[in-house]
Amino acid sequence: MSEQLTGADILIRALEHEDVEIIFGVPGGAILRAYDSLYDSSIRHVLARHEQGGGHMAAGYAHATGRVGVTFATSGPGATNLITPLADAYMDSIPVVAITGQVGSRSIGLDAFQEAHTWGISMPATKHNYLVTQVDEIASTIREAFHIASTGRPGPVLVDITKDALIGKAPWRGPGQLDLPGYKPSVKGHPRQVTSAIEMILGSQRPVLYAGGGIIRAGASEELLAFATQQNLPVVTTLMARGAIPDSNPLTLGMSGMHGTYTASTAMQRSDLLVTIGARFDDRVTGDPALFAPEAKVIHVDVDPAEIGKIRNADIPIVGDAKAVLGQLIEAGERALEGAPAPERSEWFSTIAAWQRDFPLAYDQQPDRPILQQYVIDELSKRTDADTIVIAGVGQHQMWASQFWGFEKPNTWINSGGLGTMGFAVPAAIGAQAGMPDTTVIAIDGDGCFQMTFQELITAAVEKIPVKIAVMNNANLGMVRQWQKIFYDNRYSATELSSSIPNIVMLAEALGCAGLRAESPEEVVPTIEKALAINDRPVVMEFVCDPDAMVFPMIKAGGSNDEILMGPEDL
Repeated sequence: MSEQLTGADILIRALEHEDVEIIFGVPGGAILRAYDSLYDSSIRHVLARHEQGGGHMAAGYAHATGRVGVTFATSGPGATNLITPLADAYMDSIPVVAITGQVGSRSIGLDAFQEAHTWGISMPATKHNYLVTQVDEIASTIREAFHIASTGRPGPVLVDITKDALIGKAPWRGPGQLDLPGYKPSVKGHPRQVTSAIEMILGSQRPVLYAGGGIIRAGASEELLAFATQQNLPVVTTLMARGAIPDSNPLTLGMSGMHGTYTASTAMQRSDLLVTIGARFDDRVTGDPALFAPEAKVIHVDVDPAEIGKIRNADIPIVGDAKAVLGQLIEAGERALEGAPAPERSEWFSTIAAWQRDFPLAYDQQPDRPILQQYVIDELSKRTDADTIVIAGVGQHQMWASQFWGFEKPNTWINSGGLGTMGFAVPAAIGAQAGMPDTTVIAIDGDGCFQMTFQELITAAVEKIPVKIAVMNNANLGMVRQWQKIFYDNRYSATELSSSIPNIVMLAEALGCAGLRAESPEEVVPTIEKALAINDRPVVMEFVCDPDAMVFPMIKAGGSNDEILMGPEDL
């Protein structure tokens, strides 16, 4: 007779079968039986101080490692607290499996204690979700959840398991074979479309390779660089694709869009062909879609067919995995070139070089003026290696981090792109550091974002996760203030924060971290060097920054990429 296991034991065994090494979460009544089974497992559990923090930790882990992140929460408020990190992971295509407890199946719909309609609430925030009420469904559901989360266009999957399913018993039969007839993501692109794409590229005069976060998710950075080199294509990256191609490569133009480089945004706008791979024509890139790149034909490669034609019509659509399709494009390119070099496009590259010369990213840190965030980010970048993982919150510091950090490798830039979740950086950095313990992990955060989730530093201290946090304290919700200055006639409504409350250094020490502060430009480098030398506990660096600094370049939301504001003088 087969060994009888509780549903909770089956759950943990199924997770072990998926080689899960860390679970981030918070226990509670409905999920408690699973925690009892977890007690005997080799899987490490990291106790978050809030379920939102646990969800972002799982996403940060997934970002950094390329593995599926796992988070646990209980029913009711535990599950609803996960909705923000699930929505965040869904927007940015991050593979996460969230496992939540649910009240007993006979109590569903009766307003039982800590009951919420988790399946319904999470549906629009997940790639897929399940309500499991039977013990013998648990193992196969976990297998499916990991497969769905990590294949095709990655994303979060939620598995809601009732209390009676966790307590009940059934034999362990293993996860079994996958049987998902309705789920078959395309991998390779159609060969004729690939051939047509190469013909269009070779015939173009002003092409731009528009690389999105799908390059990172597919692990296709090497193929991206090889293809760009083979076809002599200038490369523009989205915010999510920073690091997909080395910033030091001469083909790299940087990030495009609302706060992208002048060269990247203008090259796209003037192009006659956009070779779009793993990007979705986000509004922060295009501005008004009707005014975006008016002369450009479009080759659009995406693993998610729903993205092709959603915003911009594709002249050559190719559904497939970015890594696989880039491999096909490289092979087709070799055949088409027959050993000859790609077109030089000297006039196009001369034009691009002129834009780079005339409109560089720059800042002017004066020794007697307040600290500029760009200066701090630049100095941090100079004093760390190419393997350092950088996590940003959302706002001005996020844009400056993308602009002034030199990215050379994929999976070294983590941020909340699509959802724009304030409070993301601290827990995501903890998750990334837990997954990459031998790598330096630095979160660049604003004081507004920091105050939303700083309690998770307790988790980092207790779990001995030596993450480093750089808090840019400008005593304001900086990006909102910038918009109020530009668009609302300096009417600063509800954006001012206290410059002294909380005392961030004392707060850091109280949370078990080392606390450091720089109040003037001359203190920035010594503070960074002290922080980098501390590796036995988390470190919080506070930089007292200029509250009036604004992020440029800037393209107005919904505007035209022909109208780029380069500084305050353009307002």
